[in-house]
This record gives sequence, C-alpha cells and structure tokens, in this order.
Amino acid sequence: MIILAGVAFMATRRLELVPRGAQNAMEVVLEQIQGMIDDVMGPQGRPYLPFIAPSACSSSRQPHEPRARLAGPTTNLNTTAACALVVFFAYHAIGLRRQGVVTYIKHFMGPVWWLAPLMMPIEIISHLARPLSLTLRLFGNMVGGHILLAVIFFLMGLNGLIGWALHGGLAGALVGGLSGVIAIVFTVGFLYPLKMLVSFLQAFIFVMLTMLYIAGAIEHAEEGHDGHAAAHHDSGHH
Repeated sequence: MIILAGVAFMATRRLELVPRGAQNAMEVVLEQIQGMIDDVMGPQGRPYLPFIAPSACSSSRQPHEPRARLAGPTTNLNTTAACALVVFFAYHAIGLRRQGVVTYIKHFMGPVWWLAPLMMPIEIISHLARPLSLTLRLFGNMVGGHILLAVIFFLMGLNGLIGWALHGGLAGALVGGLSGVIAIVFTVGFLYPLKMLVSFLQAFIFVMLTMLYIAGAIEHAEEGHDGHAAAHHDSGHH
C-alpha cells in the first residue's frame, strides 16, 4: 500500500497534458480499467471507476514467504471477506440510490407478480451467496499457491534435499544437490510466474464480477431512463 500511495503521489504531483513517467504509467492502467468498465457497464459505469480500480489492487496482493507473519493479506479470510462485503453492500447501495427502494426491490420479484413468492427467496439466496463466493474464490487461490510454495521450501530445506546433499555422502550430494537445483529452477522459473499470473487473473475476476453486480443493480434504472427519454423524444417529434 505504501508503494501504491507513493506511485499515486508521484503520478499526480505535476499533472501534464502530455503524460510522462509515473503519470503515463498510471494513465495506461486506468485507461485499461476504464475500457473494461465501458465494455461491461457502458458509459454509465464510469462514475464507479474510483471504487472498481482499487479492487484490482486489493485483490491481487501476493504472499511472498511461507511464514505466517509475512503472508499476503489475501491469504487471510478476514481480508477477502472484507473486500467481498464492501462490494456486496456497495452495489446494493448503488442500486437503491439509483432506482429507489420500491423499484429496486421489485426486480427481486421476477418478471410477473405471481412469480414473486418463488423468485424472491431464490434472488435473496443468490445475492447472499455472492460475498461467500467472492471470499472463498480469492482466499482459496491465494492460499493454494501459498501452501504449494511452503511444501517446495520444506522439501528443499536442511531437513530435505539441501540437508541430504550436505550430509548424505557422495550419493546424497549428487542426488540431493541435483534435485535441489531442479527444485529451485522449478520454483523460480515456473511457480513464481504462475503465482503472479494467478494473482492478476484473480484480480481480473474480482473486478469483472464487481462490475457485473453493479451493472445488474443499475441496469433497470438505465432502461427506465432510456425509455422515458425515448418516449419524450417521440412525443416532441410528433
């Protein structure tokens, strides 16, 4: 977070019409996120960029060591649950503010009124499952990679391949040393890049679902607004 705050400070300290350096890098990132918002939510989703963009940063933080005190924030259920609950309450608040209480509740009742007793429980369960799925998906993927790294490090430790290479005689030095080198190359060349890829992928999924939830909360309001504007235009034309 200190690094992100520092980059944000550097990028906005001297804003220029033709960006350079940190400002240019920050604008590239924001333009990519804004493009995603336009594709998923349309132009009406742009006001929510300050809410959506930090979600990508908060959900992509990685663990660095297989030791509890240095574990990444997203390997803790408290962090992933907090992120998911913020999204849950935020998109409902946005929907209520854009549509009003009565109109927003109506879209939980289905397309026709007589389906309301069936649709309402289904919709409530579906919405309550969203923070649970966001929490466990992010937590599970981050912890899975964390555990895999921990297993590799234990295999390579003084009680594993490295210890065997140091105290196992000539055969131990050959087999343990060669295996240790292979494990190191595998970890650095494959596991760490894979964890970085998973990190960015989870951030993308988290942000995409956040945009879809907000889009679902405001789409009825936008449809109503567009329909009203079209009717007003037609009446004026006639």
